[in-house]
Amino acid sequence: MTDARTLAYINLYGILGTLENLCELDPNARALLTNKKPITIGFDVKGGPKATLTFKNGFCRMEDGLNRKCNIMLPFSSCEKFNGMIDGTVTPIPSKGFQHIGFLLNSFTALTDLLTKYLRPDPADLEDEEFFVTSTTLMFYLISVAIAQIGNNDAIGQFSAGHIPDGTIKMSIKDGPAVGIVVRNHHLITLKKSPEQYRAIMEFGDIHLARDLFDGKVNAIACIGEGTIVMGGMINMIDNVNRILDRVAVYLA
Repeated sequence: MTDARTLAYINLYGILGTLENLCELDPNARALLTNKKPITIGFDVKGGPKATLTFKNGFCRMEDGLNRKCNIMLPFSSCEKFNGMIDGTVTPIPSKGFQHIGFLLNSFTALTDLLTKYLRPDPADLEDEEFFVTSTTLMFYLISVAIAQIGNNDAIGQFSAGHIPDGTIKMSIKDGPAVGIVVRNHHLITLKKSPEQYRAIMEFGDIHLARDLFDGKVNAIACIGEGTIVMGGMINMIDNVNRILDRVAVYLA
């Protein structure tokens, strides 16, 4: 069972937030952003998350909170309506920025379509190693952000977060991307960079193992026993993050 509000946080900070990484990893994504001046889109979800996306020089940046000076404002009357936009059943209507509607309908839509291609890939596309690495890296960032959003908003996730002491958990793929999940007073924030200091670490042996885990093809406990997933530091931190990770699969199914 999932909660619409938690899903809205995952969809905004996880799905749309991954546009940042898409633009960094794929030159085709950068090529879609032909705007000469920065364009900002504000997402205002009633009873849910609020964030601003800025598109500048072929790159994208997400900021928490609503920038009232944004070029395009997309209001949503409920978390369900916002989630509907993500799954393609709701068409958003801007309350501001109709002069930039071309960017919304063309560049932004093409960018999100490309992201969908990576996050819900055709098995044939994954046979290309470059596509495989980009797709798996984007999934890694999405899942790491979803852990924080579920820990903060989902009732079951909050229970697990309530047992995590303050500190940073490093989650990484060997020779690949790494993030820091920072815990303060049982509130989780995901930083998309390798932390310099951390109290616990969980590292996947390689990117192919990470993909198999994300796709549910291998068992994490078995991998730990085999040594292909390495854990260290405060194991109770990792144990509770893994419980939240089980909820991620439910929300992203």
